[in-house]
Amino acid sequence: MEPQIITDLPAVEFYDFEPDTGDLRSEVIAGLSSSPKYLPPKYFYDQRGSELFDQICELPEYYVTRTELGLLQRHGEEMAALAGKDAVLMELGSGSSMKIRTLLAALQPQAYVAMDISKDHLLGAATQLAEDFGWLEVHAVCVDYSQPWEFPYQKQGRRTAFFPGSSLGNFEPGAAKTLLSQIGDLVGRGGGLLIGIDLQKDVTVLEAAYNDAQGVTEAFNKNLLMRLNAELKANFDIDNFTHKALWNPAQNRIEMHLFSQIQQTIQIDGHKFNLAPGESIHTENSYKYTLKQFQTLASSAGFETLKVWTDDDDLFSVHYLQFR
Repeated sequence: MEPQIITDLPAVEFYDFEPDTGDLRSEVIAGLSSSPKYLPPKYFYDQRGSELFDQICELPEYYVTRTELGLLQRHGEEMAALAGKDAVLMELGSGSSMKIRTLLAALQPQAYVAMDISKDHLLGAATQLAEDFGWLEVHAVCVDYSQPWEFPYQKQGRRTAFFPGSSLGNFEPGAAKTLLSQIGDLVGRGGGLLIGIDLQKDVTVLEAAYNDAQGVTEAFNKNLLMRLNAELKANFDIDNFTHKALWNPAQNRIEMHLFSQIQQTIQIDGHKFNLAPGESIHTENSYKYTLKQFQTLASSAGFETLKVWTDDDDLFSVHYLQFR
């Protein structure tokens, strides 16, 4: 699909692939018709969802962001050396572009490409980044990066993708392999991937990170229902649902759920979905890996591990991979 290219933004070239949200209705109906019920997590990230996720990243229980940021700050020069000079740096799921700021001074890329599905959030963050880094050529791409796509950017230079936050963990292992292969196609042979991967650890630490005391993750989870009310005219009463994140040891993943507190019927576009007391709507998975497990997955998708960094407590890892 050819993107709409908007060039009248100050200091940012914006490419809108107009990611299809028309599937929202069919995907939600399919998910709620399943047993057990589920909702696709990619629909978390409307404007409000993106803002809430930024708040999650600041929470004391949510070690992921500060630990990964610490690794980027401590080892940025090594990462830059692996990426090489004048790289084209492409960030998948750029969000507020907070972490990339730590890398820009070290990498000094010839161009930065921010990719996100949330258009308003993407434009705001990319514009601010362009203003703060006046020397940097900034591109913003509104796209569903989990789907195959091609960016019409022709400037020569080694491409390095940046995929922080252990976002790969939101994908089932088969889908994760497919996504890694697509990233390989995007960066090309010899291109790089700098990726954050959350590690397996004590269950109490994991569950606390997704059940924070301030209830921000709960608000983030329930915001998905509010979005469905607004966009699909659904009739979710969020007070009738309880947020809970649980560790599934058989699958090596944290699962986020919304549990119905009462017997209720949800209506969407003429479809009715009955929920029993205690029944769950499964909203997200976050897979956790050992270093060996992830490196095996990356290798199966065509990547070679050149370097891995972990924090002192082995909570989190950052890997530099090269596409073969």
